[in-house]
Amino acid sequence: MNEMRLLDPFSMDPLEDTFRSLMRPWRFEQLDAPPRIRLDVAEQDGNYAIRAEIPGARKDDIDVRIEGNLVTISCEMKKEWDDRKEGRLLRSERQYGFATRSFTLASPVDETKADAKYENGVLQLTLPKKSASSTTRLSIQ
Repeated sequence: MNEMRLLDPFSMDPLEDTFRSLMRPWRFEQLDAPPRIRLDVAEQDGNYAIRAEIPGARKDDIDVRIEGNLVTISCEMKKEWDDRKEGRLLRSERQYGFATRSFTLASPVDETKADAKYENGVLQLTLPKKSASSTTRLSIQ
């Protein structure tokens, strides 16, 4: 932990304590990073193939929404660790977070034919493009 020291202006070597404190071992505890969703988007045979890496998420906590050509993937992460040895609690930690990604595609998606699969931390979406609507030319009178 931190040590409180008084500075003695009359000491023989005022820098000695400073250099000695630099030689103490440092202890770093890395904080867990907030959850992130990493994406790969590809276009194949009239479909969009999306691969989203969401490690540690449960399938029930993932939400995918499609509005036209806007796709939103969101997930609430809940992780808990509990290390017990012979009834004594040695360590208990919790991590909570929320991650979301939104992106637009070049053409609208047919939501009725969309497919989603989640396995081993990877969400795979197959989003078929909406068939091109026929355009009609109006005659002006």
